[in-house]
Amino acid sequence: MTFRRPVSPPKPVSSPNPVSLPNRRAVLRGAALALPAVAGLGAVAGCTDYDDSPDALLPLLNAAEADTAAARALGGSAAEQVAAVRAAQARALRREVNRLNRPRATATSAPPTTAGGPEELGQRLGDARDRAVRLVPRLPAYRAGLAGAVAAGCAAAQQLDEAFGAGQPGPLQRVSAGPLDEPAVGALQQALATEHAAEWVYTTVTAFLPGSYDNGLTEGGEAHRDRRLACERLLRAAGATPRTAEPAYTTENPVSDQDSAVRLVVGAETDATRSWHGVLERTEDPGLRGVATQALVGSATRCTSWRLDAGATPAAIALPGRG
Repeated sequence: MTFRRPVSPPKPVSSPNPVSLPNRRAVLRGAALALPAVAGLGAVAGCTDYDDSPDALLPLLNAAEADTAAARALGGSAAEQVAAVRAAQARALRREVNRLNRPRATATSAPPTTAGGPEELGQRLGDARDRAVRLVPRLPAYRAGLAGAVAAGCAAAQQLDEAFGAGQPGPLQRVSAGPLDEPAVGALQQALATEHAAEWVYTTVTAFLPGSYDNGLTEGGEAHRDRRLACERLLRAAGATPRTAEPAYTTENPVSDQDSAVRLVVGAETDATRSWHGVLERTEDPGLRGVATQALVGSATRCTSWRLDAGATPAAIALPGRG
């Protein structure tokens, strides 16, 4: 089978004129007040469902903007790359916050815009990753995908320097889910297909890579096997038949040496981020979202390590799975 990257789901269209949006709540309330009461209902009843609570993504946005400034002030190649990652995340979060147009929180303390050193910057990345992970289970599907991508991007950025807390992710935890609807099953089947292919890639490239890659190959291969088994268990529990591996795989470019082998692994991990991001955007189930987030973060982390070896630019993708 020729590798084809999974198609990312369409993103919601942003509001055409964000400048005019802050008055939307007043317009809605004014329109409701102008309507006569009907069947004993108050004139403002139509507006009671509007959520006036601060946007749940605001803490992620505030942290991304502060981390961008802190990384730029710190300086150095790795910190500049972190600044680029966090700036891209801030832009995506700001677009989404503006689109939903909820009120700004009135009593929040702004994160500091300086970091005492690389270790502190890495700690901030880890905190942002964990904060985004905690948000994923309770957000609408599209926003869950965005928060998951932010978490994965922060984990990827940590791989840029040992001082940032670079390290490989652990095994999957709490692999379970409730009943899954058809879109979730379809997305999980796509993720399973990607995991089958990734297992094949990690086995194939061993013939072209020196012994210094053995640990990375072993850990990566085991991670994709664990995810493949998890997919199969979840699909069977949902009453679906897991798709099997293809009888043969082909690649767009031949694998003939170390460079081409590394590029193939980068492609496999990139495909995995897209598939698992697709799962996040197609399920409301907290358990499945948890599995998908772990897999997305894991592949983003490994992909950065392989991209560094490949000399790819940028080494860390800001929003893995969304490109």
